[in-house]
Amino acid sequence: MTARLIDAHHHVWDLSVRDQEWITGEALAPIRRNFSLADLLPETRAAGVAATVLVQTVTVADETPEFLALAAGSDLVAGGDLVAGVVGWTDLTRPDAGDALAKLRKLPGGQRLVGIRHQVQGEPDPQWLLRPDVRRGLAAVGAAGLAYDLVVLPHQLPACVKAAQEHPGLTFVLDHLGKPPIASGALEPWATAIRALAELPNTVCKLSGLVTEADPKTWTVDGLRPYADTVLDAFGPDRLMFGSDWPVCTLAATYAEVLDSARELTDSLSGSERAAVFAGTATRVYGL
Repeated sequence: MTARLIDAHHHVWDLSVRDQEWITGEALAPIRRNFSLADLLPETRAAGVAATVLVQTVTVADETPEFLALAAGSDLVAGGDLVAGVVGWTDLTRPDAGDALAKLRKLPGGQRLVGIRHQVQGEPDPQWLLRPDVRRGLAAVGAAGLAYDLVVLPHQLPACVKAAQEHPGLTFVLDHLGKPPIASGALEPWATAIRALAELPNTVCKLSGLVTEADPKTWTVDGLRPYADTVLDAFGPDRLMFGSDWPVCTLAATYAEVLDSARELTDSLSGSERAAVFAGTATRVYGL
């Protein structure tokens, strides 16, 4: 156990406000319903979570202002500021991306904007992060003092390395370990790409999303361990942060099971190292 526990990656959505077009097919059917902070609260309370980071789900401009307002009002739900930070979305390709970020910071809850994310995993161009217009947008994110969350597939990791090299003043946060092929048991070429990314000091990784990259019905902690060990060795605990990926994780495990598995995967660390993974890294990187 750590004195303070932060969940650095979760989502919420309301299908009556906006469809989540990515939730399709039989496999995702269990999460094709509304998930709110009120639904999350019993899980975080039972786990002893002190604060969370709410992360974007769709590339829709209106979602980020809604999330900022939700974060600002999270004390009404939790009896305390549950959502300490928001990783939102803005169109990085627009010439005035910097102005758009400044406007977000002035909105209700705008001080809780800690990062920006785009669904790069859905971009057909594996070099999307290196496009001139995206490079300009990434520079604007760095100038705003925000982090940039990377949600990518393994074949897109080389572009992540180049982007991080080009923007040394911007912290890149790799979500879900870059989605390694855990279900297949393969480590390469993912592991090599992870080590290349971790060599850059402005990169951080989230210990999140493992159970859904494994077989959701048969996953085991032992099966996850080679992937967790790879990022622990590459990034070190001071550049690794825990995230539940709730409610997506519920396709394979409960909130408590995800947390327990993360604790088991880090059982070889010292107390101070575990404190970094479960609170310190997120606090520092996101300025919580």
